[in-house]
Amino acid sequence: MRTARDIAAAVRAGQVTAAQVAERALAALAADRHVAVTRVLAERAMAEAAAVDARLARGEDPGPLAGVPYAVKDLFDVAGLPTTAGSASRTGAAPARADAAAIRRLNAAGAVLCGTLNMDEFAYGFATVNAAFGTTRNPHDTARLAGGSSGGSAAAVAAGLVPLALGSDTNGSVRVPASLCGLYGLRPARGELPLAGTFPFAESFDEIGPFAASLDDLVLAWGVLRGEAVSPSEDAPRVARLGGRFRENADPAQLAAIDMIVPGAPLVELPDIRRARSAAFVITAYEGGHLHRDALARHPMAYDPAVRDRLIAGALLPDALYEKAQAFRADYRARIEALVAGFDVLLAPSAPCAAPLIAEPQIMIDGALSPARADLGIHTQPITFTGLPVLAVPLRRPGQLPLGLQLIGKPGGEGALLRLAAELEDRGITGVTMPESVLAGEMT
Repeated sequence: MRTARDIAAAVRAGQVTAAQVAERALAALAADRHVAVTRVLAERAMAEAAAVDARLARGEDPGPLAGVPYAVKDLFDVAGLPTTAGSASRTGAAPARADAAAIRRLNAAGAVLCGTLNMDEFAYGFATVNAAFGTTRNPHDTARLAGGSSGGSAAAVAAGLVPLALGSDTNGSVRVPASLCGLYGLRPARGELPLAGTFPFAESFDEIGPFAASLDDLVLAWGVLRGEAVSPSEDAPRVARLGGRFRENADPAQLAAIDMIVPGAPLVELPDIRRARSAAFVITAYEGGHLHRDALARHPMAYDPAVRDRLIAGALLPDALYEKAQAFRADYRARIEALVAGFDVLLAPSAPCAAPLIAEPQIMIDGALSPARADLGIHTQPITFTGLPVLAVPLRRPGQLPLGLQLIGKPGGEGALLRLAAELEDRGITGVTMPESVLAGEMT
């Protein structure tokens, strides 16, 4: 699959038209066999591609993403369409009046929106098992989960349908599918990227972020979304490994890679990890439940039963418990920032294992089988709690199921994440390996 940067360069050079690129992407999305796509936006995409070609014909620069096709998780507002947030209960909702802010920024940079993508209903899950739209399949093995809740976004990029996709991350919903599908993914620092026009899940934690099959493409999209380029730091980053709970329930290959990155790097143990994850559960459940409380009272049977019951439970949580969890969060973040002040990057696993089978959606946690839909985020959820920026990177594992790591930075310290990520690629520790089906298609 060609990278976003290569596509944009080819379009600007006149080697291919944006319309031709869009036609190919639309055909790929329409032929999707991974249950990643919910809507193919052919009319819109061709109009946007024609606008890019027209600007080029006038001698104008359409932008750094000129003619690059992309797709978005189905919780971003797309003007003229209902924002389903992955729920059958919203397929008849009033159409969005305007595009989400993130879509507007990508389109202003010349990108072409081609489709919307599958997700866990209302983003409540780590598996993209959706009662209305189906279960998204992992392009590396279609018998396995793609992760969630942004599984459609990850699968669309991993399958080579589009070079870029947008997802959202509340407790790991970009980082988990990036790990399971072998991609780069971003959860930015709190408030760095625009949330306007996205359907919320838990507003205390919600963030948006891109998926890409190359580090360069992710950095390019990140800069467009934030409104200014992100550059690697000049200084070598000070790196530490997260210990304690982050050394448990992880694949041995993840731990070996972490230990290889900076041999002898300090091992830092974050305090109260179990309590932090419990507090994150409380905040997520409370905010999600209260957001849906009125709709649940009117139309409870329109919800996926697995999601409905969790939202009802959240809506019944007492205010005092929520306030206690939020107070703990504020204190916890201050303690964590003080603890890691001497480091630029913290290393941790992303998802705790390779993609589980769809037919057996369970993973081993603390020696016992646990539902993948709830516990694939065991290592991402406590980091969400801190609000720190995280770059998810794929381990280089040709011929094996993907695994990923989290590179965790400081607010304003994203340059250190990029420098380390580039070094890891150069050393062959990380990097995207496309599925065999995609590679075979490129050779035919």
